[in-house]
Amino acid sequence: METSHIVILAILLGCMATYVPVFMCLFFTAVLGFIFFTDLPILLLAQTIFRSMDNFALVVVLFFILCGNIMTAGTIVEKLIKMANSLVSWLPGGLGMAGVLACGLFGAISGSTVATVVALGGFMIPALIDNGYPQKYTLGVMTTSPNLGVIIPPSIGMILYSMISNVSLEGLFLTGFFPGLLIMFGVCLYTYFVFRKKKEIVRKPIPRPAELLAVFKECFWALMLPVIIFGGIFSGAFTANEAAVVACVYAFIVELFIHRSMKFSDVKKVTVSSAVTSATLLIIVAGAVCFGRLLTLENIPGKITEAVLGAIESPYVFLLAMNTLLLFIGMFMDIISATMILGPVFLPMLDAFDISWMHFGLILTVNLAIGYCTPPMGVSLYITGAIANKDLIYITKAVIPFIIIQMIVLFIITYIPDVVLWLPRVMGFLE
Repeated sequence: METSHIVILAILLGCMATYVPVFMCLFFTAVLGFIFFTDLPILLLAQTIFRSMDNFALVVVLFFILCGNIMTAGTIVEKLIKMANSLVSWLPGGLGMAGVLACGLFGAISGSTVATVVALGGFMIPALIDNGYPQKYTLGVMTTSPNLGVIIPPSIGMILYSMISNVSLEGLFLTGFFPGLLIMFGVCLYTYFVFRKKKEIVRKPIPRPAELLAVFKECFWALMLPVIIFGGIFSGAFTANEAAVVACVYAFIVELFIHRSMKFSDVKKVTVSSAVTSATLLIIVAGAVCFGRLLTLENIPGKITEAVLGAIESPYVFLLAMNTLLLFIGMFMDIISATMILGPVFLPMLDAFDISWMHFGLILTVNLAIGYCTPPMGVSLYITGAIANKDLIYITKAVIPFIIIQMIVLFIITYIPDVVLWLPRVMGFLE
């Protein structure tokens, strides 16, 4: 490793260690790298920033953020929870299972882990505790289940990975269904065995078909939102970008005119809040692109590729090394920055090990999703801790069983790629 590479890494890690915002860490490192280690004008960085923002793929991210905020401001979230609760509340630990299913349904619309934690955590955590569920289980399940927001499509992480790799976004979305469902099944199974003999947890009676039908009618418009998104995308009626816009329009119409849970005066508030969130995301993307430009000019990805190919021959060992590294990086870096920086570094290595770029996109996304729940920088840990007024150590202990479940799923999708690639292959998005 050259001296310049060590200095660049030291500046980046030093900034992160002093709690400088991530986008500033990336941009500051890129600026210093340009000044001291290249002969190119600093104006090139400004051009890089504007080019990174001028990307049509980012439109889908912005509108899915808006859609998630509309749902949170209205009653769509409550309807999804009510439907999930009616389906499984009669089982042992049924309310906990309902929380998991609700996270899956909300994640299938918002594409964001943080949005899912905020929207469902504030509602489900008090409900679970009031119904006698242990606090550790409650905080553990409602901290980790929102990871489904970036695993089950639409996923902001997958959108950004598609942008840098040119992998089919629709095909990448399809890879997320199986691991998402597998995580939901694993957590529900764990919940069943934990609470099957605990009589103090009150179970609701098995709902009659008429009761289920009544709940379904009440929640119909909310349940149609993911149907419209996925039905439209995979039927070819509209693209992923258009699906995000359609979802926002539909959600506004439902909340304003059908549920009547929003007023026209709320529209401005929700839109401005979404714009602020989107701007935060775009700033991180800009910083990551600038840093990535520096890495490319220094040929760091190429040198890392040569070093890895010289040390590792087996694709199984390579995947193990990548998973270990990504899990570690996820402890310190958010999914947006990590995807934008590490994607271009790892992509050149994949062909040498005959690993599908689409498959690796899913592995990258699941690894970094787990990072939301791992200390010291796991955002979900801090949000849940603030909701429940608990410290980081307590929340970290609470999430361990659920992180293990997600890591088992990660192992399955890593070493049995056909379980996630068969669907995009059948749909014609992968040869």
